[in-house]
Amino acid sequence: MAVSGAYLVVRIKGQADVPHWASRTLELLRLEKKFRATIVPARENTLGMLNKVKHYVAWKEASVEMVRVLLDKRGHTTGYRRIGTDNMPEGYETLDKLAESIATGAVSMSNVAKLKPWFALAPPRHGFRRSTKRMHSQRGILGHNKDLDELVGRMTE
Repeated sequence: MAVSGAYLVVRIKGQADVPHWASRTLELLRLEKKFRATIVPARENTLGMLNKVKHYVAWKEASVEMVRVLLDKRGHTTGYRRIGTDNMPEGYETLDKLAESIATGAVSMSNVAKLKPWFALAPPRHGFRRSTKRMHSQRGILGHNKDLDELVGRMTE
C-alpha cells in the first residue's frame, strides 16, 4: 500500500483512564495532552499507530493551506517563540515552503531544526458539533475525520 503526504492528527480525549499501550503510542506521536495537534508523514506504520489509538484522536490528510494556518497561528520554535521571519527554521526562506514540505511528507516536523513538533490548540469555538465519544462514521469526530479542517479552524481562532 503506497501512501504519500502527511496526516494532521489531533488528540481529542484527555489523559485519564488511558491504557499504557495507547499512552505510549500517543507519546510516540507527540500527543501527550488533550487538544494537541501534530503532522506526521503518511507511512504504513503511522497509519497502524493511528488505527491503534483511533478512540483518542482524529486525523485527516494534511492540506498545504491547513499546515500553513497552523504554522502561522500556533507554530513555535524552541524557547516557545512564535515562528517569524527572524527565527525561521534553517533551510526554509518562507513559511509557505516549510508548510509545503511538511504537508507533502518530505520532512517530518520533528526533523525540522528549532521547530516544536506539536501545536497547542484551544477548545473549539462554539463547542463540538458532534459527539467526542463516537467514531466519525457513527456521527462523532474520532478516527479518520473528513471534516477535521473545519474543527481545527475553530480551534486556532
